[in-house]
Amino acid sequence: MLTILGFAMIATFLVLIMLKKMSPIAALVLVPALFCVFVGKGAKLGDYVIDGVTNLAPTAAMLMFAIVYFGVMIDVGLFDPVVRGILKFCKADPLRIVVGTAVLAAIVSLDGDGSTTFMITVSAMYPLYKRLKMSLVVMTGVAAMANGVMNTLPWGGPTARAATALKLDAGDIFVPMIPALATGLLFVLGLAYVLGRRERGRLGVLTLDEVLVEETEPETVLVGAGAGSGAAARPAAGSGPGAEAAAGSGSGVGASGDAPADEGFQGIDPDRPTLRPGLYWFNALLTVVLLTAMIMEWLPIPVLFLLGAALALTVNFPHMPDQRARVAAHAENVLNVSGMVFAAAVFTGVLQGTGMVDHMAEWLVGNIPDGMGPHMAFVTGVLSIPLTYFMSNDGFYFGILPVLAEAGQAHGVPAVEIARASIVGQPLHMSSPLVPAVYVLVGMARVEFGDHTRFVVKWAALTSLVVLGAGILFGII
Repeated sequence: MLTILGFAMIATFLVLIMLKKMSPIAALVLVPALFCVFVGKGAKLGDYVIDGVTNLAPTAAMLMFAIVYFGVMIDVGLFDPVVRGILKFCKADPLRIVVGTAVLAAIVSLDGDGSTTFMITVSAMYPLYKRLKMSLVVMTGVAAMANGVMNTLPWGGPTARAATALKLDAGDIFVPMIPALATGLLFVLGLAYVLGRRERGRLGVLTLDEVLVEETEPETVLVGAGAGSGAAARPAAGSGPGAEAAAGSGSGVGASGDAPADEGFQGIDPDRPTLRPGLYWFNALLTVVLLTAMIMEWLPIPVLFLLGAALALTVNFPHMPDQRARVAAHAENVLNVSGMVFAAAVFTGVLQGTGMVDHMAEWLVGNIPDGMGPHMAFVTGVLSIPLTYFMSNDGFYFGILPVLAEAGQAHGVPAVEIARASIVGQPLHMSSPLVPAVYVLVGMARVEFGDHTRFVVKWAALTSLVVLGAGILFGII
């Protein structure tokens, strides 16, 4: 019964948000609360929620201060050279813009943090998508898939979890998987090329002068844009990813219609008053030290971002009114993301507290045919795609993976192959409603979570299968 109710709860949540019958925050709270009553454990709902909030509170704190930190870094111009390079490549060609989105997301993903990747990618690319009326879900989908492939880096989380759970060396898991993961990344770039061609076919290639004309029509999300030219457009909620926040108090792309093409089309206003060119190398060094501390685990990540945000604000904006203005500029993103995280805590708390997730996992593992024993690495790879979407990485790697590894070893399959197969589901995992970083992505892009889900699931699942297929073809899995 708990197995059926668990799958029913997840399905109900996904249907409600994809059909836009409820907001993600409301669905994350009310759906699990209702199913908790169905299970007959309504009296323990409070305990489950508190447990969920306790587990996710460090993540919420990390995201809050990470948003402030990287928001300030964007304000002061730390990433402007990277953005200018990408935008120079993209020009006003939708195909180049979509490919540039994938490249930028992959590069920034090297720090191992999805929230960082999405903040920088959306801040850089959103103005282009908005001004050219491109599909915003193409941007969020491509960024999420590129980050999902790169999330398998040893310091990204999943690989380290697999190594810990099976008592293996992370290098033994990751290094042999590089050819398969590189194939997955090439597939994402190829998919970005295809989606970009479709966007180019729908919109054409504009000149910079045309793009710089002040926009008077509402922006569009174009959920179906990835399917070709018959996409229907709808107004997006909001007016930008905190566009003024990300660009200081400047006006974003092409502040004036008569700006020179090579100066106005910058994505982020190059003349915003929050720029601190004299502190560029300090901010660069601070960011390198912060990312190094994250990778080396000198301090817990929430503490690092808390210290980093405080130091960045103090040095770059020594006057209190300026500090308050910067915090206020990013407050909307902070509130949206932290609200989503704490709402997700209700969902995960009920799913784990009632035992639904354990019963679902046992049912899935128990229904693996005996004849598939010698192919447990392949089975693990296939199962990792839905399981890492419907449950947290901790739940999968520490709860399910050891069981799969034990079953594999009974049939002579090395645990290291099981571990390698377990990371192929990450391209889809990064769009899971249980991943806090995805709310940074859709929140800053002003995309409905349901729209993003409807667009990205098929492509992300296909990317995961490509990685799995490459791993088998190369003899890695």
